[in-house]
Amino acid sequence: MKQEKLQIYDNQTIRTAWDEENEEWYFSIVDVVGVLTEQPDIDGARNYWKVLKNRLSKEGSQLVTNCNQLKMLAQDGKKRLTDVANTEQLLRLIQSIPSKKAEPFKLWLAQVGRERIEETIDPEITINRALETYAKLGYPADWINQRLQTIRARKELTNEWKAHGIEENREFAILTDEVTRAWSGMSTRQYKNLKGLKKENLRDNMSTLELALNMLAEATTTELTKIHNPQGLSENRAVAKVGGSIAGNARKEIENKSGRPVITSQNARQLGHIVSGMIEEIIDPESD
Repeated sequence: MKQEKLQIYDNQTIRTAWDEENEEWYFSIVDVVGVLTEQPDIDGARNYWKVLKNRLSKEGSQLVTNCNQLKMLAQDGKKRLTDVANTEQLLRLIQSIPSKKAEPFKLWLAQVGRERIEETIDPEITINRALETYAKLGYPADWINQRLQTIRARKELTNEWKAHGIEENREFAILTDEVTRAWSGMSTRQYKNLKGLKKENLRDNMSTLELALNMLAEATTTELTKIHNPQGLSENRAVAKVGGSIAGNARKEIENKSGRPVITSQNARQLGHIVSGMIEEIIDPESD
């Protein structure tokens, strides 16, 4: 399901669409090009993109090959196919545009690249940066400690999944959904919708108790996977459901004793240094 939204940046409209199934923002390339190159009208933006697209194609860029098209509302009021880019593609496109408005993006990309190289050489840097980031976002110390433990638990689980014939990305998402549904009563997407999230990390928007139960579900699934040695998606899915259900029973017991739900719609405010947040903030500085 695509949800269209008009964003305003520098008094110019940028058409965007949210793909809920793939959890991906898509941006009209012509609109973004028009803003970054300060074109006087849509025709100028189209011509610029046409020339740029031909140049990128000759250079063998995968950006043009992988470019999608979506029907978006045109100036004449009709839905027309237009080239769109997701966040990653948009960042790649920005690198190819000589524009003063694009320069802040390029500097940021260079900084991120340097940081990733440093983290590869010394993984401890990643942990320290995570601590600093969460502290700057205003999270309390006990929540930060809990969050770091959940990262470790998640890594242990994904390692077991890999060792038991599970492919990353799509199958990881299916099993994660199974664990989440079993302990919370909702799919990951439903849980995100409850908290009003799109691309944001669900765990970063959980309370300490939610984190604890989610970690219990994943840690239990890890142990059961080691014991029962499931192979392939179907067998791992059955184990994930059992592991999540154990944490789900704990949730129900807590709710029974406390008289209130464990799962809350509260979420954490996302800041501009997160990639998707950066793009949305630059396009629509007033959104929050």
